[in-house]
Amino acid sequence: MYIAILGRQPELGAAELERLYGNVTWVTSEAVRINSDAIELQRLGGTLKAGKIVHEFTARDFKQASQKIAQAFVHDYANFEGKITLGISAYGFRVNPRDVQKTGLIIKSRLKDSGVSVRLIPNSDSALATATSHHNKLGLSDNKIELIVLKAKNDKVVLALSVGAQNITAYAKRDQNRPKRDAFVGMLPPKLAQMMINMTGLPLPESSETAPRILDPFCGTGVILQEALLMGFSAYGTDLQDKMVDYTIKNLEWLNETHRFSSKDFTVHQGDAMETHWQTPIAAVACESYLGQPFSAPPRPEKLNEVRKNCNHIITSFLRNIAPQLAPGTPLCIAVPAWRNQEDQFVHLPLIDSLETYGFTQVSIISTHNRRLMYYREDQVVARELLILRKK
Repeated sequence: MYIAILGRQPELGAAELERLYGNVTWVTSEAVRINSDAIELQRLGGTLKAGKIVHEFTARDFKQASQKIAQAFVHDYANFEGKITLGISAYGFRVNPRDVQKTGLIIKSRLKDSGVSVRLIPNSDSALATATSHHNKLGLSDNKIELIVLKAKNDKVVLALSVGAQNITAYAKRDQNRPKRDAFVGMLPPKLAQMMINMTGLPLPESSETAPRILDPFCGTGVILQEALLMGFSAYGTDLQDKMVDYTIKNLEWLNETHRFSSKDFTVHQGDAMETHWQTPIAAVACESYLGQPFSAPPRPEKLNEVRKNCNHIITSFLRNIAPQLAPGTPLCIAVPAWRNQEDQFVHLPLIDSLETYGFTQVSIISTHNRRLMYYREDQVVARELLILRKK
């Protein structure tokens, strides 16, 4: 059994985990429990940290929890050989970082009496930042430990040993070091690309020889194809613009030279998503569709209606085109636009209420409402709304 500390928009992380591992349950507003024997953290775009549950108990507050945490950890590590690097992160408690640090100092003192040396990572907040956990390699070896403490409902406390943190260094390299980028067409974050691939529910390939093929019909600069290849899938991309096709090929060639990945099978060519006939077979579709023009402020109602109508036409034409080319049951995750209006409410595409007429059913997410699957910043006008679909 595992817990996951989720990212800035936790509903997306919960949906990603649900699609990969089945039902998940909320522990706090930023963490879920996963009923699985194992998880693969570095394929998860929406999970900041993950940990294996080792103890559960009740405690009214962190002071009471601290005593039980120290007792459990000292018992488990009293005979440890070598030096321990230890960090503690508390979630769901109203607690001063100094009190979290004090728990670490108690553990350090007691283990010293048993002959075990501990280097304690200082807390500037009640929970260690993801960057701190990552740079200290916490959870990646037996002697680099992060204790994750979560307070749930009814004074239930979950204690987990970290299995690692999100590799922000690798994300930055994949995002910033690619030779071809284009801010005008938008830059899909690699972690969102990972989430979208995972939301198709496609299991990781067992070998490169049998790697299922993921199609991105709006491939842009190739971020989704890049992440698919790193996961071991075969990648297939098309784009209306020859420039984007060229950018994608150059970026994937760079990836082939700079990263290790099992599948080197990718195909990229020009194609209009509203009329292209793609090569088969296609195991899944993951793409960011046409999002329309960018806005720095919520548009006037008449302008919003015009842009919304145009996007709806392009995306429905795409859905009508691709539907007969997919085998029944084929999963899709499509990012479509949703706009913040002048009343600070999001306006959605009309097609979302008519997906059955285009040959698709929307996959229901248990852990959250499907309409909450949107990726955006607080100041952003155009959000990416994720549609998780299945071909009828």
